[in-house]
Amino acid sequence: MSTDVLTGIFTTATRIKVCDEKFRSLILTGQVSAQYYSPRGQEIIAAAMGALLTADDYVVTTYRGLHDHLAKGVPMDRLWAEFLGKGTGLCKGKGGPMHITHPDSGLMVTTGIVGGGLPIANGLALAAQLRGTDQVTVVNFGDGATNIGAFHEAANMAGLWRLPVVFCCQNNRYAEHTSFEDGTSVERIADRAASYTFPGVRVDGNDPVAMYDAAREAVQRARSGGGPTLLEAMTFRFYGHQMSDNNAYMKPGELDDARANDPVLALRARLLADGLADEAQLAAIEAAAKEEVEAAVKFATDSPPPDLAEGLTDVYQEVGA
Repeated sequence: MSTDVLTGIFTTATRIKVCDEKFRSLILTGQVSAQYYSPRGQEIIAAAMGALLTADDYVVTTYRGLHDHLAKGVPMDRLWAEFLGKGTGLCKGKGGPMHITHPDSGLMVTTGIVGGGLPIANGLALAAQLRGTDQVTVVNFGDGATNIGAFHEAANMAGLWRLPVVFCCQNNRYAEHTSFEDGTSVERIADRAASYTFPGVRVDGNDPVAMYDAAREAVQRARSGGGPTLLEAMTFRFYGHQMSDNNAYMKPGELDDARANDPVLALRARLLADGLADEAQLAAIEAAAKEEVEAAVKFATDSPPPDLAEGLTDVYQEVGA
């Protein structure tokens, strides 16, 4: 991996980290009231995948998707405006965090339905296949989604039609408040791909080089007509299922261990230790991320709410007499 790619992954991961920290801070201090699902701890997966995708490629993600949004190039100011329900938001303030959509950057769907994005991703991949383009669709979901019928139906169809899709399971060890072991009958989600005749790969999603290499192979396979891949990217969520979560269901010490091995800080240390960047360069990246987030927050807070007339738009199609 080149220095530029690894530094780029750190830059994206830092933007995600700072953005998440700001959002949690505003909620905890009562300045913002919104439903929010933090992806903190899972930044490297999105940043590495984002480094491989083109603007024409598609991404489908879930309500815990801030990292996937930013890694795909969704503009941060309009993203914040949507989170705050403002008229300048990506969906005019009417979608909110669970429905982020920005086709111009290839972020096609954010779904609040667990597993609901997988069949949609197949549709996008099928469309690209029928058009004869080399577009790739990446669909992100948690480990709990692999126990839902939509996962198995989508995997079967993708395997049957050799669709250009990457199923990226961000395995953060817990489906809401249920541990992986208590809700899943297999030891490795990647093994489920064998039932549908395409490769399944488990990778350390917190290791930028390992994640990038595994994602690159999967994306190249899809782009070249080789069909789908199931990537099981192992990671951990730092703030539970939701903001009010006290994580009492987690194993003792598990969360502390994960936070002690913060993947963004580990990548920072790696860049320094390997001589790929110096302290001034990394500090500049972090300062730029903070400046960008503050500007996005200001844009969002200064933006007006949606016009009342918007309540009747984007709801029904107007049909001529």
